[in-house]
Amino acid sequence: MMDLGLLIIRLVIGVLFIGHGAQKLFGWFGGHGLKGTGGWFDSIGMKPGVMMALFAGLAELIGGILFALGFLTPLAALMIAGTMIMAIVKVHGPNGLWATSNGYEYNLTLISVAIGIALIGPGRYALDIFLF
Repeated sequence: MMDLGLLIIRLVIGVLFIGHGAQKLFGWFGGHGLKGTGGWFDSIGMKPGVMMALFAGLAELIGGILFALGFLTPLAALMIAGTMIMAIVKVHGPNGLWATSNGYEYNLTLISVAIGIALIGPGRYALDIFLF
């Protein structure tokens, strides 16, 4: 049952990150695409905005794909955690912990899940089983 639980966690978190990456890169799912996200990144001091949006979008998209597949899971977890750390530093951190104040509660939860899965392993239903 543990392996099934790990699969569910990986799929939900991975697919959500794929969606976030697609929002930044392609404007899908209500996102603003590279130009719109890049403009917002510029406005919060992440310059050059379009390039930073590209890096963030790729980290979320690729990290999400790898995490969902359980392939190179430690790398996927670092990509996910890295984008969430930047979200805390640049956006949510000054607002405190709680999401009700636009704080970093959710970001911290995602970091914990990603790093936790990397440390305990992705489970039997993962492509990493062929590597490690």
